[in-house]
Amino acid sequence: MSDKPWFEVAPAHAVSVIASLREYRTAEQAMRRRTRDSMRMGEADLKALKFLLKAQEEHRLTTPAQLGAHLGMKSSSVTAMLDRLTASGHVSRHPHPTDRRSLTILATPGADQEVRHTLGDMHRRLLAVAAELGPQKSQTVVDFLARLTALAERD
Repeated sequence: MSDKPWFEVAPAHAVSVIASLREYRTAEQAMRRRTRDSMRMGEADLKALKFLLKAQEEHRLTTPAQLGAHLGMKSSSVTAMLDRLTASGHVSRHPHPTDRRSLTILATPGADQEVRHTLGDMHRRLLAVAAELGPQKSQTVVDFLARLTALAERD
């Protein structure tokens, strides 16, 4: 084993890839922060809206407990978040059709339009860049990112 730091013994192209990945992650985090700021909501709020919109698109009902499980939040935190999102007009609460003790949560049409408007342009630009890769290069990137994801998810 070498006494040199990892970045001095790693191939230059590998160091360059990891550095580029870090730069992208930093830029993406800043972009997401700007998006949340423009919508005047926190990260969990935006994640909740995206989860609700996807569930509605798939014709699935969502309860506060399911939302909390998805976000890794306690019931009291979910309630506070839903109070905020209801007050801002982003979500509505409704009686559950089969469980009298539960509620379902829906993103409002206005929230759907706001998210699509705010995130749609960014997603179109990302897809345009990805489309330029072509099928073979795209598969290489997908495989690379899948391997990184597997490493990151390991204990």
